Amino acid sequence: MSTIAAQAISTRRLDLLPLHVEHAEEMAGVLSDPALYAFIGGAPDTPQALRSRYQRMTAGSPDPAVSWLNWVIRLRDEACLTGTVQATIRYSGHGALAEIAWVTGTAWQARGIATEAARGLVDWLSEQPVQTVVAHIHPDHQASAAVATATGLTPTDEWHEGEIRWHRSIGR
Repeated sequence: MSTIAAQAISTRRLDLLPLHVEHAEEMAGVLSDPALYAFIGGAPDTPQALRSRYQRMTAGSPDPAVSWLNWVIRLRDEACLTGTVQATIRYSGHGALAEIAWVTGTAWQARGIATEAARGLVDWLSEQPVQTVVAHIHPDHQASAAVATATGLTPTDEWHEGEIRWHRSIGR
C-alpha cells in the first residue's frame, strides 16, 4: 500500500490546486449559496468553520488505509477559485478504490467547469495505483449525473445513503 498525495493538475482552462487552509476565505464565498446543498445536505460554512474543516482535511485521514485528497478548482482566465474536487482513496487486498466528488459554486455552473475538473481528476487517478473510481449521486441531480457520465462513470444498481453509486474501472 502506497500513500497517494494530491498534486497540482492542469487542464485546458483549470488548475486543480491541492487544498490549503488559506483557501478557506475565498472558498467560503464560492460555496456560500444555500442552493448548492439541496442534494448533498448541509449549509454554507463561515470562513472560520471552513478553515477548521480544511485544517482537519489537510491533516489527513487517521486511518492509514485511507487517503484524503482535496483540490480547489482555479479558473485561470478569471484568476479565481470556482469549486472543489476530492478523492477518498481506500486501500484493500483488491487494490485502491477512489471515491470522488465535486462541487462548483453557483456563479460558475453550466460552464463545463465541474466536468473538466472531474475529467482531470479521473485522468490523474488513472496514472496512480487506483483500480476503481466511484461517485455517489442523488438520483435527481441531473447535472452531477452528466458530469459522472462525461468522466466515464456508469450508474449501478447499488444505493448508498439515498444516492446511486456510479462506477468506472481504470485498473491496468
